[in-house]
Amino acid sequence: MEWLTYLSTYREEFLAGTILTLKLVGFGLLAGFGLGLLAALLRVYGGKALRWLAIGYIELFRGTPLLVQLFLVYFGLPDLGVTLDRMTAAYVTLALNSGAYQAEYLRGAIQSIGSGQMMAARAMGMSRMQSIWYIILPQALRMVIPAWSNEPISLIKASAVAYLIAIPDLMNQAKIIVGRLYDPIGVYAAVALIYLAIVFVLTWVLGWLERRLAIPGLELETPRTH
Repeated sequence: MEWLTYLSTYREEFLAGTILTLKLVGFGLLAGFGLGLLAALLRVYGGKALRWLAIGYIELFRGTPLLVQLFLVYFGLPDLGVTLDRMTAAYVTLALNSGAYQAEYLRGAIQSIGSGQMMAARAMGMSRMQSIWYIILPQALRMVIPAWSNEPISLIKASAVAYLIAIPDLMNQAKIIVGRLYDPIGVYAAVALIYLAIVFVLTWVLGWLERRLAIPGLELETPRTH
């Protein structure tokens, strides 16, 4: 059980890497949620040009590998005169990628709300924006939780690609330790356990949140697309 020894001996390195990984995931989720919500609203309620703009963004980032996106942002943008440091490049890439997936979860939830509710809100004198903000979104955001809960878990695992541009996340710390010990199986087994623990806790929290905010009689199930 050498991996247990490694967890104890290199706890500071693993802790630092875990904290940075969680920061990457947290920013990617929050910024991605904002982008995803905007893209979903544009796709459902926007004009033709805005709708196609949203579709283009969604399909581009869902249809290409995260690693390619990361390399394009970090190594490709300087050719266009935009230079980002490695941390900013990782943050931006994860947010853009997550936003595309979240947009589809949110779009499905928004479209699941019956059109009659929008018509009733407008009949009561609400503007279109007020109807969306006060009637549609509060229901959609609660209904989307079961499907959306896949995204944090997927993003935690996907964030591991950041080590390829020398981000000192959990995988990068593991690579450094492997270079010292020459025991990849033991070190990466320890890392796998850390990822598993994070996912287990997150799954429990999201499950509790889903039960807490569930709308009786209304459920939205969206198959995972990652």
